[in-house]
Amino acid sequence: MTDPSTDVATDLDTPGGLRADVEQAIVLLLPRVLNQEGAQPVALDAGLMEDLGLTSGKTLELILELEDHLDIQIDVETITPEDLGNVATLAAFVAAHVVDED
Repeated sequence: MTDPSTDVATDLDTPGGLRADVEQAIVLLLPRVLNQEGAQPVALDAGLMEDLGLTSGKTLELILELEDHLDIQIDVETITPEDLGNVATLAAFVAAHVVDED
C-alpha cells in the first residue's frame, strides 16, 4: 500500500496540486512556444489546435518545456488527440502521466 501523501493521483484536482501547477505552466509557456508572446492570456477551454494553432511539432516542444519548467518527466506514449483538446485536458493528461524517476 502506498502512502497517499506521495501518490500523484491524489494530488490531481486539489487546489495548488499538480494539475493546477500544470495548467498554470501551460498558460505561461504556450504563448512562447507558439511565438505569440504578448497575446491575450490563454483560456483553459481554448482549443489547442483549433483555436491556438498548436501543431504536433509545437506539442512536443510544449511537453519538453513543461518537463523542464516543472522538473518532471512525462510519459507521452498514450497521448491522444482528445488529451490535446484544451489546456485543461492536456493538464489532466500530464498530471496523470508523470513518470516516477526512482
